[in-house]
Amino acid sequence: MLLHTDLWVSALIRRAELGGAFPIVARKGDARAGAVLVKVVNRSDGTARLYAEATRMDGDQVWMQPAKSDQEPDLDRYIERAVRVDPDIWVVEIEDRLGRHFLTEPVEA
Repeated sequence: MLLHTDLWVSALIRRAELGGAFPIVARKGDARAGAVLVKVVNRSDGTARLYAEATRMDGDQVWMQPAKSDQEPDLDRYIERAVRVDPDIWVVEIEDRLGRHFLTEPVEA
């Protein structure tokens, strides 16, 4: 990320709030360079998705789904493991009835 992580997370939270979603910072990591996981929960259909930043083979930064499950408990277990590996990681949770992630960067399915 080009911005410090805390600024980037603040911008994501603001975009989600303006879009009518309910975002929270579930876990704060390193303010300058912590990685970010974004969990999106759609209460209307009971699904969830998890997004993590990744670098493609061509060097481009994208967001991808590191866990293919759409069940929130599975994603929470993934997050727990990620935190054990990287204690500087941030976790942003967004509840949105339309299941939107509010990421402006490229997202791969």
